[in-house]
Amino acid sequence: QVQLVESGGGLVHIGGSLRLSCAASGFPFSMVAMGWFRQAPGKEREFVAAISRSTTSTDYADSVKGRFAISKNNAANTVYLQMNSLKPEDTAVYFCAARWDLYDRVYLSSYEYTYWGQGTQVTVSS
Repeated sequence: QVQLVESGGGLVHIGGSLRLSCAASGFPFSMVAMGWFRQAPGKEREFVAAISRSTTSTDYADSVKGRFAISKNNAANTVYLQMNSLKPEDTAVYFCAARWDLYDRVYLSSYEYTYWGQGTQVTVSS
């Protein structure tokens, strides 16, 4: 059974940092591409970051470039999202997502992902 479990969310002040983790089970982790998405109250789910199955490629939303970093540890079956210089507009529920991948590429649309975690809340306050 495929399972994705996020952790690491919480309350942080403006300019602070958090590292989100997403532990995966139920499939060979080296064969899946991963992504992070977020959803703020009253807004649609939006792309944050993506990484290819081999970790050779990454991509980011313009709003987080230079502040967030996605990484994938295939040996530990875990994907991470390091978030620095956090802003109030980063406040949202963050979800990790996975999909089988044969092409070793990144995927930027939520519709391209098959499996989702339950989400973890990130709140950035002043």
